[in-house]
Amino acid sequence: MAEEGIQTAGPIRMTAINRMMDSIRYKAQILARTTKLESGIMGSGILGFAAGIIVAMLLIVIPVLILGMI
Repeated sequence: MAEEGIQTAGPIRMTAINRMMDSIRYKAQILARTTKLESGIMGSGILGFAAGIIVAMLLIVIPVLILGMI
């Protein structure tokens, strides 16, 4: 086999590869956390918006009703 005679230039540096893998793993974890957070925010966005509208309307309507009765 022709490939068996070809040798790379020096031994493999496992420490460098391990550091690179740790860096990749760390970045992947940050990306996964960010994606989960954004998905959670987008999933509860409509419900939060609706709750906010209801609270705002209550804060506007209740004082108007109270002041209108007086």
